[in-house]
Amino acid sequence: MLFCVFYSEFGFAQKRELKSTDSLKYKTYTYLDDQLYKYREDSSKASIYLFSYLHKAKREKNWKQIIYAYQNILHHSPEKLRLIYADSMIYSAKRSADNTLLGSSFLSKGIVYYGRKDYENAFQYYIKANSYISGSDDKYLINKVKYHMAQIKYYLGFYDEAISLFNDCLVYFKIENTTAYLNTLHSIGVCYNRIGNYGLCSDINRKGISEGKSMGIPDMEIYFIHSDGINEYFKKNYHLAVSKIESVIGKVKDNRDFANETVGYFYIGKSFWAVKNKERALPYLVKVDSVFQDKKYIRPDLREAYELLISYYKNKKDLNKQLYYIDQLLRADTILNNRYKYLVTKIHKSYDTKELIIEKEKIQTENKQIHKELAKEKHYDLIFAGVILVLFTVSFYLNYRHQKNKKFYKKKFDELILELNTKSQDTKESTKEKGVILDIPFETITSILNALQNFEDSKKFLGKDLRLNLVASMLHTNSKYLYKVISHYKGKRFVEYINDLKIDYIIELLKNDRMARRYTNSALAEMAGFSSTQQFALAFRQKTQMPVNFFIEQISK
Repeated sequence: MLFCVFYSEFGFAQKRELKSTDSLKYKTYTYLDDQLYKYREDSSKASIYLFSYLHKAKREKNWKQIIYAYQNILHHSPEKLRLIYADSMIYSAKRSADNTLLGSSFLSKGIVYYGRKDYENAFQYYIKANSYISGSDDKYLINKVKYHMAQIKYYLGFYDEAISLFNDCLVYFKIENTTAYLNTLHSIGVCYNRIGNYGLCSDINRKGISEGKSMGIPDMEIYFIHSDGINEYFKKNYHLAVSKIESVIGKVKDNRDFANETVGYFYIGKSFWAVKNKERALPYLVKVDSVFQDKKYIRPDLREAYELLISYYKNKKDLNKQLYYIDQLLRADTILNNRYKYLVTKIHKSYDTKELIIEKEKIQTENKQIHKELAKEKHYDLIFAGVILVLFTVSFYLNYRHQKNKKFYKKKFDELILELNTKSQDTKESTKEKGVILDIPFETITSILNALQNFEDSKKFLGKDLRLNLVASMLHTNSKYLYKVISHYKGKRFVEYINDLKIDYIIELLKNDRMARRYTNSALAEMAGFSSTQQFALAFRQKTQMPVNFFIEQISK
């Protein structure tokens, strides 16, 4: 509906603009820009000046102003049209042959994707923008790109990397854009909270409040207090957390900032829950759901509100409320899995999707007929017994196979230990012997190999969800070059290369650290950065041709 209204308004506006060509044709860009600001809340009137600005720039073939005009139109457009105008910016920037304009246009398209919560595409366009802007003298754009890349890193859960980028922007923004400076400072504090450095988070919040007052910008003070209230929750100062958040939540609401308003409600509710006052926690947790219904706003930590609500009504034996909040949590997880697919795997879930569906089916069945549920429970018992029998059979077979292959494993273990003891520490000569890749400049190959060496030395391969494009971004190259260099010089596919580094790290750990040999496979998988225990076990077997437990048993001898 909004799209149709906007489209019709712009259609009428273009007709009006044609009628008023004589009056606006020779107006300056400054005049048209001032009128745009004047009518920024009235899209119908603003559109006249938007298109007059664009037509003037096109008549004069002024590429910089053409791009600026498209950018203004983009900001006044409904979401469905924004990618179209972003592409128009990129097309015009390419014709201008100006790298700074092209980088700025790619940045605008990335911001459009960011607004759509499409963080993967947003990050890709930020990288493109950075490749054009980083070599320019435009410090504003350089820092703007860094800021937006840091926001993506934050939302995807790469908090240390986000802090580094935010800090890069801080000095420039403090001098050139005080509002951006305070926003960046606030984001750094939030990141410190996420990584568990609550002391630094408190320091940043105090600094933000002080800096805002000295700069004459009091508006951000409520957000630093809001952030500090959440930080106090994690420090287990629950009463102080409630006090601080409640002192500013009204002003946050007045700003129509429903996102921070919702987060505030959540942590007030969590604080009451933590001190065993569930009745006072309940209204705040319900407000989280109200915003989700109205705005479809959810983020990974907020999903716990539904877990608490389900638990509360389960204890109250209120099947209808239980069923309602299970449905809401399933809807929330659908959005989260699409929007935060890197981060969702890291958060603790009391209820995973399968458990929620089983719980939902169970409640629906209980509501229909209690006696049938008893029959179904017996049926489930039979299934469970069957599963146990199958697991027992599989376990017996695996044990039999293990005993049969024990000699083979021992042979592989001896070969592995021999290889570790005789492995050369210098691989430069072997690298030279492999020659060069014809379609990649030698300097680029050298740079990537050096970056890979640093990547290995600093053990960045221990991170989770290391996709090719993400590692390429970390090494400041592109995915195509990185893939070819790894294939040529390491003799492996990208996934195999990363997995082998992780497994080599675990092997050295188990070889040199007796305490590590007592760790579970799950703990070892977590230390190596595998997404699951199964992936770790499979990668270990592929690398060593033996199970983890067998290796630990032998190395312990």
